[in-house]
Amino acid sequence: MKYKSQYEMMTEKPIPGLIVKLGIPTMISMFVTTIYNMADSYFVGQINTSASGATSVVLGLMAILQAVGFMFGHGCGSLISRMLGKKDIDSAKRYSATAFYSALAIGIIALLLGTLMLTPLMYLLGSTPTILPYAKTYAFCILCAAPALVSSCVMNNILRYEGRAVFAMIGLTSGGIVNIFLDALFMVKMDMGILGAGMATAISQYLSWFILLAAFLFKKPQTSLAFKYARFDFKTLSDILTIGLPSLARQGLASISTMLLNNSAGVYGDAAIAAMGIAGRVSMFIFSAVLGIGQGFQPVAGFNFGAKKYKRVREGFFFTLAFGSILLSIASVAVFLNAGECIRIFRDDPEVITIGIPALRAQCIGLFFVPFQVCNNMMFQSIGYRFNATFLSSLRNGAYFIPVLLIFAWRFGLPGIQVSQALADVLTCLTCIPFTVSFFKKISKWDASGGETVT
Repeated sequence: MKYKSQYEMMTEKPIPGLIVKLGIPTMISMFVTTIYNMADSYFVGQINTSASGATSVVLGLMAILQAVGFMFGHGCGSLISRMLGKKDIDSAKRYSATAFYSALAIGIIALLLGTLMLTPLMYLLGSTPTILPYAKTYAFCILCAAPALVSSCVMNNILRYEGRAVFAMIGLTSGGIVNIFLDALFMVKMDMGILGAGMATAISQYLSWFILLAAFLFKKPQTSLAFKYARFDFKTLSDILTIGLPSLARQGLASISTMLLNNSAGVYGDAAIAAMGIAGRVSMFIFSAVLGIGQGFQPVAGFNFGAKKYKRVREGFFFTLAFGSILLSIASVAVFLNAGECIRIFRDDPEVITIGIPALRAQCIGLFFVPFQVCNNMMFQSIGYRFNATFLSSLRNGAYFIPVLLIFAWRFGLPGIQVSQALADVLTCLTCIPFTVSFFKKISKWDASGGETVT
């Protein structure tokens, strides 16, 4: 009866209320996650500019780990939501268990290899000699948390795609709140410097991991993490990986672009690296609003596509686009008008503020073009459209951003670096339009004929 009620909620409850119900917990999770990342930047920024730059460098490492976690999490989550829409619970359990143990194993491998190659890895990610000691200390703590960080992404997305966003929120927000308190304890009270920031992040990641695991052990969702359900055969893994590929592309390219951004900005000194990193974190905080509501749309899209209720997929897309656009517009305008104050919170350095203001304002303008691309990426990945989702996911942080960054940095110098992300956002949004139009024409025909879907 519990599972039947869950199915009816996902396929019959009015779309606006359903997406808000699922999106608000996810949005809160995103906000808290971003806040505790920003808390690290704030506390580390009190040390010096080189330490502040270290958090920007290690952000690339975290993006790599999250890329793997989201690949398995979104890949199995998309499959799970559609399997549950078809009432195929056994397959849902197989995908959830396989993705969890695969991600956990990769997290352990990352811990071992990363610590062995720590110095060259930091230089690869854009560290300068003055930043390196801080970056190595912070990165070592992040690598120690890699098994929890990667596998938590899987558990979080399984719960979210199953329609149990509140459980996922509790796991992520608990760790985030603890991280903020530990930052204050380790860095202010115990004067542990950047080591304290790294330890706070690692401890909070493991706390989140245990809380998310408890949701599976005691709340009894339809999916399972029991090892007996895991199947490491080619079909199961390829299903997860190919559908999760857009997340790997999105997050992996984010890591590469962060590395290139740090290297490009590093020509202008540690202050430039710190400024671009702070601008990116503030922009990500705004971005988390539309990302959160978009992730609330994902299980709705997957469930209803699996149940062949295509009108609800279309309705969910346009509601998410409108709601996300309103939230993001309000936040972007507020930050644009107070860009200097936002930068100063994290590093009260005149040079950092001078470089950070135009970068942050440019990103605020670019964010107006983000909701449309987010809705496209979320929808196509959730319904299993591998090519569309992977291609569109590769644009914002990769296929557009990387060449724009390199060309503009060469041609215009620091001002070119500051506006590169905004231009990439505009180009990505425009590219999404024909994909959206084509898809909605297709499902309109399915609505009329009751035809089968092909993914």
